[in-house]
Amino acid sequence: MSFIVVSPLSRIAEMAVRHKARDMISLIAKEQAFHRPGVIAPDRHLTLSMNDIAFKGTGGLVAPDETHVQAIIAFAASWRQETPLLIHCWMGVSRSPAGALIAALSIAPDQDEAELARRLRATSPFATPNVRLIEIGDTLLNRGGRLVAAVRAIGRGADADGNAPFVLAIRDTASG
Repeated sequence: MSFIVVSPLSRIAEMAVRHKARDMISLIAKEQAFHRPGVIAPDRHLTLSMNDIAFKGTGGLVAPDETHVQAIIAFAASWRQETPLLIHCWMGVSRSPAGALIAALSIAPDQDEAELARRLRATSPFATPNVRLIEIGDTLLNRGGRLVAAVRAIGRGADADGNAPFVLAIRDTASG
């Protein structure tokens, strides 16, 4: 079964080793310095520079845009799924859960958005997917507003301290 590990930046090395991840997506602010875990080859690491904001034109911050979401979709398509995909951001609460939902739907487009969002909530009471990434992902994946509605339905996650990585199955294990 394929799955995605969502992690805060502070735990990426631990999560990569623990789950034997070999592919990683970093959704991180441009000025945020970090080291790629040694188990992730440079050509299997996608770094997308963006801030965790929902609107364009917020000072000097970089809002997620279509090029970011297109890159997530393309990278997910190139992932062989033999080992988990690790997706992280600063806290592992907003950008990376949104990226995980987008990647999961791009890999398995036949799944129900509401079920996927409920699975996300069940595995992470803290996840609050970045609304801008979700809106763009909904459009680019032709979800017809269903992904946006599904994320709205699970609501904002509980307050988090940035120390709660989680695993999201690509598909519901009960239904295949």
